Parts: sequence; structure tokens; C-alpha cells
Amino acid sequence: MAAAFQQQIFALDARFNAYRAPNNPSFKTLYIRRRSQLLRENSKFKDIDTIKKYLHVRSQLLQRRYGVQDNISLCSSSSRARSTSKASLATDDFPVNTKKKNDMTISENYAFTGVHHIFDQHVEQVSVVKFANNDKSKLACASHDGSISVCDVTATPPAVTAVLRGHTKPVTDVDWSAMNELLVSCGLDGALCLWAAPAARRLRRVPDPRGRALHAIAFQPSNNNMVIAGNDRGMVQVVNISTGIYPRGGSSVLGGIVTSIACESSGRMFWAANDKGLIVSYVVSGAGALSKLRRLALRGAVSCISWSPWLARHPALLVNANDNSLYLFRIADRDGSLVLKKRFDIHHSSHSIRSTFCPIMSFRRGVCVVSGSEDSCVYFLDIEGHAEQPVVNKLQGHAAPVLGVSFSYDESLLATSDVTGLVIIWRRG
Repeated sequence: MAAAFQQQIFALDARFNAYRAPNNPSFKTLYIRRRSQLLRENSKFKDIDTIKKYLHVRSQLLQRRYGVQDNISLCSSSSRARSTSKASLATDDFPVNTKKKNDMTISENYAFTGVHHIFDQHVEQVSVVKFANNDKSKLACASHDGSISVCDVTATPPAVTAVLRGHTKPVTDVDWSAMNELLVSCGLDGALCLWAAPAARRLRRVPDPRGRALHAIAFQPSNNNMVIAGNDRGMVQVVNISTGIYPRGGSSVLGGIVTSIACESSGRMFWAANDKGLIVSYVVSGAGALSKLRRLALRGAVSCISWSPWLARHPALLVNANDNSLYLFRIADRDGSLVLKKRFDIHHSSHSIRSTFCPIMSFRRGVCVVSGSEDSCVYFLDIEGHAEQPVVNKLQGHAAPVLGVSFSYDESLLATSDVTGLVIIWRRG
């Protein structure tokens, strides 16, 4: 209950933080970080009626102080009474599925309600956050301020260990190499940059051969000398990052703006998506040559695709599209054909929203994915359950659309980012 109380108060303060000291963004960030610290130190309230009264009074005071109406107030007078024995606070804004015991078990498994740390080193939106492979201490954040920050999340206190500057325009994507010794990034300046992560040093800068803006990047899993990139002229291209050479046959026309790339773990096949709603599977040879396999068209622009082996079940692709949808596809064959399994409603119409599979979902009851949303929330969705309400947890701590989401490999930490540049690290409750 203490963790849920902390989250609700933090979410309320974050929502009104946009009105505090409008000409002093540093103060706003300092305030919300200090508020989070105080809540962690003093979250000892156990009486649910006292908590609900506190939320209501604080919401009213903040509305009067800043002269705005909180249309999505956390403590509404119309909230229905719920059981006080649950670990989560009961309000209409924090729905708890009490119909099935299994649903509650899933909710408890994915109770990321505590705020571990808040990073505020970026002054513009952070579109991508990505934990290192099998290392929960390292987190990369790609920002539209033209930089990439590398954070040590498990240090005491957590800290920014490096800020990588080499792009002249917004950074749109970033990826870790298999052993985490390298980072690759791309940006609207048309540059693909390779970084030595431990030394915070740029090793290579490779321009797009047509001088076009780059929107998506990924290491080829079986050969980290190869990187797959997508630009705003619809070109999917393979580049040897060690030499800066684009191999013969290593480019293909997808069309539109290539917005996302996802590779299967073997490196044989990957999928690329664009802003026209088209998803195409590709096979890549050892020399870097590309061949198109299968295609699928959606109604909305795709902003993110992610792959999962789903272990004993079947491989799957998770897709965010700006028709307010999160799609789950089953990968039906070795050609990457996609069969729709489920669709979920997500607030997504204009921003580049991302989602991810929970990395060790097979070891827990239920199977969940996590997605950002334009309503400033982070949603945990049960993709195997049959309940009408698939949301098993909702985090409210951002005061702006949530763009990036990333799990640490052991699921102990979750990183989320928003359009203001704020990055929140959540810990398992």
C-alpha cells in the first residue's frame, strides 16, 4: 500500500509540475525529484481513508493555486469504494481487477510502483531508453537535444556516467552491441555514430549515402560489425560499421519513413516498418545482402516493433501504431509472416510511442507487455489473459506523453521517458 500511495501522490505532483515556475525548468525538475525523495522516506501511511482524503485535499489546493481544472484528478469524489485489503489503492484511476485470483497474481508480479530514481539531464524529449544486455546498471537515453546519455542506474546514488555528443540534430534511435562495449546511434542529421561506451568516445561517424535523416538503427545480432538502418526516404540499409562501407545488395526500398527495425536473435531475419503502416520481413546474408520476404499493412503509422521468442510458445512481434493501437502478432513461419493474435487500445495518435515485451515473462504467472501512451501513463497489459480488462498495472508519474520504455534483463527495473526529457526508473514494488 505504501508504494501505491507514493505513486499516486507522485503522479499528482507530476501532473501539476507543468505549471510550476514556467520560466525555470530546472526548478520544476528539482521539485519533482525532491518530492519523490520525500515520498520514499515518508510513505508509512496505512489508512486508506486518510490517504484518499489527503489526495483529494492536495488536488483541490493545487487546482486553486495554479488556476487549472484537473480533469483526471487521482482522487475523484465519484470513485467507488474498493477492498482495502489489496496492495493497490482503490480509485477509478487505478483500476484493480478483483474478479479472478490469477489476475491479482499478475498484478502483484508486475507491481512496478516505486520510483527508484529520476534523471533530468536532457532538455528535450527522450524518445528512446535502452538497458544494456544482461546488465541492469547501464541505461542509454537518446534525446532530441542531439545527445545520448549513459547512466549507471544501480550506483548509490544513480548517476549519469557519460554524455555522448556527436550528432548535430535530434537522436532518433540507439542500440547496444551484444557485449555492451559499443553503442550505435542515428539521428536526423543523417549520421550513424559508433561509440565506445566505457570510454565515452566516438569511434566512427558514417553518413547516410543519400544524405537523408535516419530514424531507426539496430545491430545485426549474429554479427555486430553489421548495422541495419532506415532513413526518411524509405531505404532499409546494411552498413559494415567497422569499415563504414555499405555492402553490395545491402539496401532495399520499403517506402515512406522507416521508423523501426526489430531483429530475431539468430540474426537471419528482421522486420522493418514505416510511417505508412507497412511491415516487411527481410532475410540478411552473411555478406549483408538483403531479400524481402513478407509484408503486412496496418491502418496507422508504425512507431515501434519489437521481437520476442516467447520461449515455449511461439515467436511474436509487438507493434505500436498511431491508430490508437498496440498489436500482437504471431510469427507464423520462417519467412516472417505475421498473424494477428490480439489488439489493445492505447492512446497513440501523434507521438512515437514504444513498447516492449517483459523479458522473463515465461517464469511468471501470466504474460505481459509494457507500452508508453500519450495520456502520460505506462501500461502493463496481459497478452494471454481472457479478461475484458487486459490492464494489470498502470504507472502514473509522468506529466507528458510517455515515449520510451525499457526493462532491465531481470525485470527488477523499468525505465520510461517522456516528451519533456524526463526519465523515470521504476523498481518492482
